[in-house]
Amino acid sequence: MKAKNCLIFGGSGQIGRHLIRKLTKNNYKVTVVTRNLHQKGYAIKTQANAGYIDIVEANIFDEKKIRKLFSQTDICINLIGILYESGKGNTFKNIHSIFPSILSKLCKEYKVQQFIHLSALGINDAPDSEYAKSKLDGELNIQKNFPLATILRPSVVYSVDDNFTTSFMTLLSRLPFFPLYYNGSTKFAPIHCSDLTDTIYHVVSKSIYSKIIECVGPDILSLKEILKKLLHLIDKKRLLVPLPLFVATMSAKVFQLFPKPLLTIDQLTLLKYDNVPSGKYQTNADIGVPSTRVFDNEVEKYSYMWREGGQFSTKKYNPANS
Repeated sequence: MKAKNCLIFGGSGQIGRHLIRKLTKNNYKVTVVTRNLHQKGYAIKTQANAGYIDIVEANIFDEKKIRKLFSQTDICINLIGILYESGKGNTFKNIHSIFPSILSKLCKEYKVQQFIHLSALGINDAPDSEYAKSKLDGELNIQKNFPLATILRPSVVYSVDDNFTTSFMTLLSRLPFFPLYYNGSTKFAPIHCSDLTDTIYHVVSKSIYSKIIECVGPDILSLKEILKKLLHLIDKKRLLVPLPLFVATMSAKVFQLFPKPLLTIDQLTLLKYDNVPSGKYQTNADIGVPSTRVFDNEVEKYSYMWREGGQFSTKKYNPANS
């Protein structure tokens, strides 16, 4: 059987790298579009055997250049997303709304078999968040242009390459106390990157169309519970201090001035809302790909990097103590 061609946008991130390995291992040919071949090319090339991966350097808004890639494409996968705005072009509207609309129109024009788009969980419930509104607008544009698209809405995605658990463990290892926003009560259903890529691969291989699928892990955890587990994993004791909303808002205004902000006003707004399955759509478990990786067990595999003694630490993790 002829190998299908997958066109991936956002292939250099943690999800993209896992997905490239999964697809090429199963005889799919992959073309990855990156804005900076010099910086990202080597990392992408190492994810697959020669002959199964091509890398194209292009500005994602250069429609003339990316259009050429669609004539040989069977499956288009968009993994591009941002957590905060930076620069004129790197806005929520451009990345989450306009760009997915361009891709969905090209998919329709070139009769691409599948278009899979990575969105975010909980965006229906956060009308005062610019991030959520842009994600929702992007979904609506896609559904209008390419009704057979499959939209995946993951909760927070974690792995050794993430910006979630690794950032928290770095801060927890350095700071004497850690601020709790909204008392740390916001709930998440963290999904391991491998479980998410298993779901994407299932959608591709089983030719699933025209669905919104919420992608979640096996556990529902509050932010405070997550922080306590991470502290136990890195064998640290820190004060978790609830911050009044006024103080939290002022700190977010300061943080968002930095090139890579720890917290923005919009992210603080999102923390008002739980990031768990809505019950309105199917989950990855409903389509036959239940998450099997437990948060504690997976993070334990790389948490030694933040413990005294590193990989030679004698600490043994006991979930009952977290």
